[in-house]
Amino acid sequence: MGISINTSIKEEKAVLVGAITFKQGEDQVKEYLDELAFLTLTAGATTLKRFVQKIDSPNARTYIGSGKIAEIAKYVEENGISVVIFDDELSPSQQRNIEEEVKCKVIDRNSLILDIFAKHAKTSYARTQVELAQYNYLLPRLSGLWSHLSKQKGGIGMKGPGETELETDRRMVRYKISVLKEQLLIIDKQKATQRSRREQMVRVALVGYTNVGKSTIMNLLSKSEVLAENKLFATLDTTVRKVVVENLPFLLSDTVGFIRKLPHHLIESFKSTLDEVREADVLIHIVDISHSHFEDQLYTVNTTLAELGAIDKPTLIIFNKIDAYKFVQKDEDDLSPVTKENYSLDDLKKTWMAKANHPCIFISATKKDNLDKLRDLLYNFIKDIHAKKYPYNNFLY
Repeated sequence: MGISINTSIKEEKAVLVGAITFKQGEDQVKEYLDELAFLTLTAGATTLKRFVQKIDSPNARTYIGSGKIAEIAKYVEENGISVVIFDDELSPSQQRNIEEEVKCKVIDRNSLILDIFAKHAKTSYARTQVELAQYNYLLPRLSGLWSHLSKQKGGIGMKGPGETELETDRRMVRYKISVLKEQLLIIDKQKATQRSRREQMVRVALVGYTNVGKSTIMNLLSKSEVLAENKLFATLDTTVRKVVVENLPFLLSDTVGFIRKLPHHLIESFKSTLDEVREADVLIHIVDISHSHFEDQLYTVNTTLAELGAIDKPTLIIFNKIDAYKFVQKDEDDLSPVTKENYSLDDLKKTWMAKANHPCIFISATKKDNLDKLRDLLYNFIKDIHAKKYPYNNFLY
């Protein structure tokens, strides 16, 4: 077909671009770019510089202003940059226009995340889901891939070879999308049958922002060896393990991590994977307490859970990575306003224990701090759910 859907930027030099708007302030954009830099590193590229511009609204042609585009183009030429990554989603025309200006590859956060998902998809099921998302992302961008043939188009009543090739590719991509959807429907039915055949046990799903330690906690509770790395989206395939705490068995599943600005194509493609969340009896929401914006991450996960119709499920909140938590103690004569960094871990414990609508606990999965308390809390929490769901199977306790 002449089309590659691989957006790999391995071992490339990259620059990042963000925009300060009325929807996202300077501090928020800095955090987004920090996350984008981590995504870029996970994809295998090195970030050399960040460009930020304050705009009232996105430029219809190049998203940011022409002056900033010229500045980026100059830096790209002088430093051998091979890819420019925008934190916000670009339209197909914006992407083409920017590429013409900066003379190198231009992608956005969505494309970068798709690339990472493609690299981390290990099973045929995950690869099928990612491939579907890639083709959905690619379809509206096909015309840009055939721009080199645009001058060959014929006159009235005639189609030049460029247009013919483009229409052929569009048909083939649409056909591929249709085939992949059919494949996923078959696999979804198989997985639904598998879930229905599971023993009468409470089903528990680990949820949380990406890279908060879900897989590490999964390994500790289930004594299994699920891949756990300090990378974004290290886990794509849902892993289900039977776990026994004291004399109480339950099924524990580890799901794909959530992230802000998660591409719509991925949410659509991974709906079946997220069925583990929808059909779970209990959610364990893991939060990285050491992250400076953990509350924003918690909000992002809750927003996604609400979209999935799972926000009202019984939930246990685990604040992980207490060993990495740092705070700045204010001097007695410092009259400046108290910030989040000035709260000690004990202060946060009191705050969240008081205001959380769900039971919560503070642990360190890597240091194994408070794991016994976690198991006790899990036992009592899941025992109550089990007693309500399976009232005739309470001989366990």
